Amino acid sequence: MSKEKMLILDGHSLMYRAFYAMPNLSNSEGLFTGAIYGFSNMLFKMIDEIEPDYIVATFDRSKPTFRHESFQDYKAGRKTMPDELRMQFPIVKDMLNKMAINIFELDGFEADDLIGTLATYVEKEGMEVYIVTGDKDALQLATENIKVVINKKGVTEKEIYDKKRMIEEYGVTPEEFIDVKGLMGDKSDNIPGVPGVGEKTAFKLIKEFKSIENLLQNLDKVSGKKLKENLLENSEQAIFSKKLATIVKNAPIDINMDEIKSKKEYDTNGLKELFFKLKFKAHIDRLNKEDGNCSKENNCDIEFELIKNIDELKKILNINTEKSFFTFNIKDENVFSKIYLEKLYMCFDNKYYVINIKTIKEENLEEALKVLKEFFENEKIEKVSHNVKNLYKVLQKDGIELKSLEFDAEIAAYLIDSSKSEYSLKTLSSNLLMETVESEDEDKLQITLLSKLERIYELEKEKIEQLNMQELLYDIEQPLTKAIADMEKEGFKIDRTTLEDLGVAFKGELDSYTSEIYGLAGEEFNINSPKQLGKILFEKLDLPIIKKTKTGYSTNAEVLEALKEKHPIINKITYYRQLSKIYSTYVEGLKPVIDVDDKIHSSFNQTVTTTGRLSSTEPNLQNIPIKYEMGRKIRKAFISHNDESVLLSADYSQIELRVLAHISQDENLINAFKKHNDIHTITASEVFNVSVDEVTKTMRSNAKAVNFGIVYGIGDFSLSQDLGITRKEAKEYIETYLSRYPKVKDYIDNIVDEAEKTSYVTTILNRRRFIPEILSSNKILKALGKRLAMNAPIQGSAADIIKVAMVKVNNELKKGNFKSTLILQVHDELILNVYKDELDDIKELVKKSMEEVLTLNVPLEVDINTGNTWYDTK
Repeated sequence: MSKEKMLILDGHSLMYRAFYAMPNLSNSEGLFTGAIYGFSNMLFKMIDEIEPDYIVATFDRSKPTFRHESFQDYKAGRKTMPDELRMQFPIVKDMLNKMAINIFELDGFEADDLIGTLATYVEKEGMEVYIVTGDKDALQLATENIKVVINKKGVTEKEIYDKKRMIEEYGVTPEEFIDVKGLMGDKSDNIPGVPGVGEKTAFKLIKEFKSIENLLQNLDKVSGKKLKENLLENSEQAIFSKKLATIVKNAPIDINMDEIKSKKEYDTNGLKELFFKLKFKAHIDRLNKEDGNCSKENNCDIEFELIKNIDELKKILNINTEKSFFTFNIKDENVFSKIYLEKLYMCFDNKYYVINIKTIKEENLEEALKVLKEFFENEKIEKVSHNVKNLYKVLQKDGIELKSLEFDAEIAAYLIDSSKSEYSLKTLSSNLLMETVESEDEDKLQITLLSKLERIYELEKEKIEQLNMQELLYDIEQPLTKAIADMEKEGFKIDRTTLEDLGVAFKGELDSYTSEIYGLAGEEFNINSPKQLGKILFEKLDLPIIKKTKTGYSTNAEVLEALKEKHPIINKITYYRQLSKIYSTYVEGLKPVIDVDDKIHSSFNQTVTTTGRLSSTEPNLQNIPIKYEMGRKIRKAFISHNDESVLLSADYSQIELRVLAHISQDENLINAFKKHNDIHTITASEVFNVSVDEVTKTMRSNAKAVNFGIVYGIGDFSLSQDLGITRKEAKEYIETYLSRYPKVKDYIDNIVDEAEKTSYVTTILNRRRFIPEILSSNKILKALGKRLAMNAPIQGSAADIIKVAMVKVNNELKKGNFKSTLILQVHDELILNVYKDELDDIKELVKKSMEEVLTLNVPLEVDINTGNTWYDTK
């Protein structure tokens, strides 16, 4: 009969080990979680491998122990526990309690003493013991039945020692290991040991003499005059150090084996809630698997009806219901003309349906579209779905408008926490319901996910109300989805001939710059190879090395910027890189995504950025580099849609500075905007203490850098780098600015203080951004957190404003039955294709809509320009 097993966890040691081994993880509320995650990973691994009958954990108490009483300097000099680690201990103890794992702590004793007492007791009871620790001190406890599991690198690599292995590896018994510690001391615990006796000497002496006491009685047999003198002079200290290093095996703790039996029930629901709060998806999956919830091994089989013809479709879509839950499958072939709706997954009154739209359309297209139109345009049926933007588009292709969308679960999830990488229904099911869904059968998978949607909807709806985000979701973000779908469907027309001509010009300039770079380098090489470029710059041209990588020299943009005054080749390479990127991304890269209508239908993402701004992909039209003229020329290929129309650009003027004025309520800043003054000239006048008429072009440029730098939390070092001035001058600029705009300084101080208390900031419309970095003890991370806290409300509010403007402009265009359409949003700018006979009306409509989106303390101003190409609108 095999022995029962006990697993003993050295709580403090393992938490420290996990803290320094794991990345600096945190959840959305700013709680650091890396140590808990590492600790729990190790615990689950031990449970799987050892299959213990009993599990206990031990922790140190903050009060002094008997060792401190006998030696005042015991553990003196140890660094204070980092706050990021300290906040994790109550959580890990809560986790252990929910796992029915007993915790042992005792004033006056260390965790090691409790481990020694527990291990000795249960060994006498005939059990096998596994002590899991990151501290080699516990090796002294090893016996045939007490195994010491030393966690090494990370939290899952380990070595297991019993008495036999101790002797084989170290040449001493576990008991003799105490004497080794007594001789060599322990810096981490401030145990003095014997001066001049290191680890190697300590092991050698104990291997020969077996104990400190025997060694001291046989000093005449010790070779080395200095060593002998040290041992003689420090004999009492050696004995005392051994005493300090000895783990107690009879601490006064009550051990009740029935109480600590590990087969007791987990508080599974409590654990799931905790792991959800901590965002430990893998742990939730583990619990679900143990529970038999949806997993690869145990699929949730939900009964559903397959709808594959017109009659069946009519039957289910004519059901009288107030609310419908549905998801869908769209086939996306990269270009707009080829995407189509393949299947619908629907739920009415707890009955599930898989509708094969593709097959039904093939049977009778006209009738199928009629039935679908009646359902989707029925405003009496509230519709709940997920990621509906593409559905809007494919329905529009069929002349169908999706109406009465009550709730988009993806958009809601993004608003609740914008820091996630994605918001699929799978992920929401795992994160919100703590249920993993997997199936190789696509229909089963989608129906199972649909079955989760109603609960996800209820949870998200409640959370949106708690966070006071109803306006943001229902009046802005969800209507914006429709505006984006309209914009994507409309697309932006491309002049293929212009694009080809630009390609030829770019290629010619690239070849010219390649020759110039070769000439300056004195040889040909692969300019695009960092390794080859590094050798040219830092070996052949002997430029100062700024930064090294594992494979050689760094040649990134930051390095080139630092070297730009050192050699003429640097500016050539910088320009070559920009040109090469533009050529590959926006000349060659645009060609494959031009659709049959000669338009690019870029995809705009609502749930990607943490700031609230939209992002653009396939292709990214928001990041066309316009620093150089060749980059701006790419915009010449973007043209109005026909001879009867022109392009209109509507661009907010200095939106972020206006938001700063509104949020800070600084009177000087507000007055400057109310008087329609040039804010950069006014700032230059304030900072340089000259009259407005005396402000030079350089002064205005420097003031502009300060204005926008303040918005982004710039420091004196960065400003000095940007302006090419000393840090002292940069610091004076910033200090003068803040003295002239005192409430801006108050805003900066207050928003940072608030973020440190709550770990998040909000925008004008209550968009929330979590900033866990601001709680970090790492100075670099904390500084980043402060900058984010200063900027996020401003940048996020600017994002809110342009989104409201998009919705308003799109609605007004439809309301007025205009032919003109919104076709692009880039940062603070909207681009429209406007028919010439509507131009005056559209200019007025757009300007009014954009300038009146919100009532701020300062006026919003919009610059309107028109042209036949995007290039011409600037």
